Amino acid sequence: MLRLTWVQPEDLVGHELRQAALDGREASAVAARWHAAGGPPAPLTAGASPRPVSRYLRLLACDLLDELAELPGTLADDEPSDLPAIQALCPEWPLSPGAPAAWDGPVFEARLEAAWLGRAAGCLLGKPVEKLPLHAIRALARAAGNWPLSGFFTARGVPDELLAEHPWNRRSAATSLAENIDGMPEDDDLNYPLLALLVLRRHGRRFTTADVARVWLDELPAGRTFTAERIACRNLLCGLEPPLTARHRNPFREWIGALIRADVHGWTNPGDPGGAAEQAYRDAALTHTANGVYAAMFTAAVIAAAAGGERDVHACLRTGLTVVPPRSRLARAVRDAVGLAREHRDFDTVVDLLHERHGATHHWVHAVPNTALLAAALTHADGDFTASICRAVSGGWDTDSVGATAGSVAGLLAGSPRALPERWTAPLKNRLATSVGDFDGTGFDTLARLTHLEASRP
Repeated sequence: MLRLTWVQPEDLVGHELRQAALDGREASAVAARWHAAGGPPAPLTAGASPRPVSRYLRLLACDLLDELAELPGTLADDEPSDLPAIQALCPEWPLSPGAPAAWDGPVFEARLEAAWLGRAAGCLLGKPVEKLPLHAIRALARAAGNWPLSGFFTARGVPDELLAEHPWNRRSAATSLAENIDGMPEDDDLNYPLLALLVLRRHGRRFTTADVARVWLDELPAGRTFTAERIACRNLLCGLEPPLTARHRNPFREWIGALIRADVHGWTNPGDPGGAAEQAYRDAALTHTANGVYAAMFTAAVIAAAAGGERDVHACLRTGLTVVPPRSRLARAVRDAVGLAREHRDFDTVVDLLHERHGATHHWVHAVPNTALLAAALTHADGDFTASICRAVSGGWDTDSVGATAGSVAGLLAGSPRALPERWTAPLKNRLATSVGDFDGTGFDTLARLTHLEASRP
């Protein structure tokens, strides 16, 4: 029987109960009704529970999702979802420099190509171990003599019994292990930057959230969406409009999806982190709220600082925090992660502490722990490209997404494709696979030129 992932009401209730606890909403009565009726818990890793439920249980799930949405939370004042309220809570919000700067073409374009390549390499590094628990990632890499992580994952030398115990991500292993990489395979962490590029090409930098929705409906196959993005597409097809698309029966609204769409907004606002954050907000509001939106704004601001020529990754991270409400869970998690990375020389210790703080309370795709891991990896690596992507992926959780963003930031800091180690870029063969628009087979040099054009537009 067909089991649709990430949208079946009975699979959403458990996730919404977990999000309610994070929001400070008292949902014990709803939880009791759900469990008494035999409602299943949230799927641990996949998007659907293994067995269908009765029609009654599905209808009850719909009612409970709506009931949960009406419960008052305790964090709303510190974690608003509308832009003016967010900005009002950010006393150091960066001022816009005014007109876009006239960036030198070849130098800036090379920086953008390094960012695209870095994003692809970091994503590809994390693909085969996505969804695997931390101990499995460490065991597989150690068995191959690749720990601390320093290269793409491989099955060579890994005992068969270990591979059977911890199988690679089934969708990714055929194209992302060192022995079979042949260009950059399709991944949502590259699809969404391509979609953001299409939004800018069609609607300019003053695009609206509705413009993002139109491009998605035209260009994004539903089967290539997950979590909050799939919910938003469902809501659009049901006639709902933004920002309700992000809020209606969407327990994934604070997960990582908006963060992985933020790079282009930073790349096209070099030296203007405030403008990048506002642009990322309009994209994120289609699918996310509160901390899910802040993760995108933080990432866009960090990248805008690096794209503008800032070479100190620590300064870039500090800039990112200026666009995040300081008492939000995301801001507190990032500050804590940066502190851990400065305190401990062994990054495995940093990762263990982050998992101790967040692992029991957050899903592995939630924006809060993943953004914290990103900040810790970039801090600990001190701008080095290989160290940035390897630390990001070695921390577990959403390995390909965090690896991709770390690679984007570190690529910008490196400054040009020639500054990136060839062992990361050569397997990409300057070729990207995608189902978005006419981009399939496009080279990263071409994507850099297209991104530069959008950065240069008023």
